[in-house]
Amino acid sequence: MSLLEKIDAPEDLKDLTLEELETLAKEIRQVIIETVSKTGGHIAPSLGVVELTLAVHRVFDSPYDKIVWDVGHQSYTHKLITGRRDQFHTLRQYGGLSGFPKRSESIHDTFDVGHSSNSISAGLGMAEALYKAGKKQNVIVIIGDGSMTAGISFEGLNQAGALKRDLIVILNDNEMSISPNVGALSAYLNRIMTGQWINRARKEIKAFLSELPGLGKPMYKFMHQAEESLKGMMVPGILFEELGLKYFGPIDGHRLEHLIKTLENVKHLSGPILVHVVTQKGRGYPPAENLPSKFHGIGKFDIETGETEPKERPTYTEIFSNTVISLAKEDPAIVAITAAMPSGTGLDRFQKAFPDRFYDVGIAEQHAVTFAAGMALEGLKPVVAIYSTFLQRALDQVIIDVCMQDIPINFAIDRGGIVGEDGETHQGVFDLSYLRMIPNLILMAPKDGEELKQVITTAFHVPHPAAFRYPRGIIPDEVTDFTGHPLPLGKWEILHRTGDDLLILAVGSMVYPSLNAALEAESLYGIQTTVINARFIKPMDTDILRTFAPDAGFLMTVEENVVMGGFGSAVLEQLSSLGITPRKICLHGIPDVFIPHGNASILRHNYKLDKEGILSLITEKMGLKKRSPRQLKATRPTSIQASADQRKMS
Repeated sequence: MSLLEKIDAPEDLKDLTLEELETLAKEIRQVIIETVSKTGGHIAPSLGVVELTLAVHRVFDSPYDKIVWDVGHQSYTHKLITGRRDQFHTLRQYGGLSGFPKRSESIHDTFDVGHSSNSISAGLGMAEALYKAGKKQNVIVIIGDGSMTAGISFEGLNQAGALKRDLIVILNDNEMSISPNVGALSAYLNRIMTGQWINRARKEIKAFLSELPGLGKPMYKFMHQAEESLKGMMVPGILFEELGLKYFGPIDGHRLEHLIKTLENVKHLSGPILVHVVTQKGRGYPPAENLPSKFHGIGKFDIETGETEPKERPTYTEIFSNTVISLAKEDPAIVAITAAMPSGTGLDRFQKAFPDRFYDVGIAEQHAVTFAAGMALEGLKPVVAIYSTFLQRALDQVIIDVCMQDIPINFAIDRGGIVGEDGETHQGVFDLSYLRMIPNLILMAPKDGEELKQVITTAFHVPHPAAFRYPRGIIPDEVTDFTGHPLPLGKWEILHRTGDDLLILAVGSMVYPSLNAALEAESLYGIQTTVINARFIKPMDTDILRTFAPDAGFLMTVEENVVMGGFGSAVLEQLSSLGITPRKICLHGIPDVFIPHGNASILRHNYKLDKEGILSLITEKMGLKKRSPRQLKATRPTSIQASADQRKMS
């Protein structure tokens, strides 16, 4: 039996020797590598914090002590040693373990996370509540250096320093390397400075000197300044000290003995504390060590080579990247901005092509948007590429700093719609709702790769803020030429028309499933349909609505977005303003729920956002019955192509 098989709860770590803990760390790394190779996930961050996680659980007593993970993509070891070892093979699978901490999953998960940088604020809130209740539980926050680039993390630190509550913040720094000399000296100084005796000595000396008439306070002030100067020269903690936190580190995050000793010492100190731990992303798996960005979040891969499965066609992200690069070659004013996601958004290739025109602002979406606004006012043409779920953080800046001033900035909204295995915090199902309400903003959603090129080109040609959202995954068509042509502003595309029994207005990724459902409905039930690619959510094509909506027997809108306030709601508002009352209408999209984690195809099927689901809704809502074999035989073939006159309208 392996050591890991004996660990059912954190208290099982208490009696292990240091050598056994190191063996356990190796076993855990192997399990993480083997599991994530089959499920996909955040392997590099989790491999980097194995020893740190073991040390935290060895020293503290979860769930009595509260451990708050920032983002949580480094929490796999935490899951393995908190009673979820036997379910770990279900990681990120539908109905299985979440890829992030989740309160409904374990009493050891104190806060649901997935977005970064909020851990200090949450932990401080817990610490304040425990203080008011007179409880002495520890609160430990584990936050990465990348998350420290966001403003909210410093807002939390600022208040922590002011409140002076007991809070231990562990800064997991996986970007800074430690040379042997500095590391040894830092570890030595850290052990001395965190020891209880020296902290008691500090208090006693302060009390003694303060009582000396005339000389005490100046002498104590001099000693304090000398201590701060020494620490400022030797360790990078002066910023945190100035914010009111006691700083300890940096220490090697893979040396269990030093980690445990440090945490045992700071456990007994009062007030807010920051422990600076340096780790290596991907530790123990060479492909992840060499390419930590690739293995930060990855799909299924071959353990031997580290290679992922090849794709049949390019992804939407790749089409976006290629198109922007192509346009930037012709226009030197085009610049690209992202918030700590250069590879995720595809802008890493733009960075290589135009290094002086690319900006990664860190995990600071608010700053990214306003930074782009300033650039645009002085003649540049920024494209800001941010995931749908992360752009939510910058909504105020989009409204006030960009759209209110009608500044022409282009927002590339990646991962629009259902994302899949990352779950609730990452599903991009709100953007159509939270963006379409904003004046001056042009909002588009392409149906495929070719149309994505066109909407990008359109965005750079309109003198207003423009946003285009596209899904995660491969494109449904073949694209070879990466130059697009602008679309007529606000004009939809008539994909298919045989009649007025059913009118479908579909958006983005839902266009082809809707088209295929309509074609099958024609074949099975003998109805006549019209399918519209509503590629502009704002402005809408009022000509098409006036032409087809009044005569439609059944009108259906389909979107991979929440129905509440989404595209369907916008259609109803527009029809109302036009004085058109549909005979029968169905708004189809995401219901008023948060979407769990799981394979995207499974989730779309569950919410009837695939061909079969849309067809079943059409059948149910229209009360359709299948035709007889004789009627089916007489069915004439239909075409998905619009007539010449219809194309002119689109």
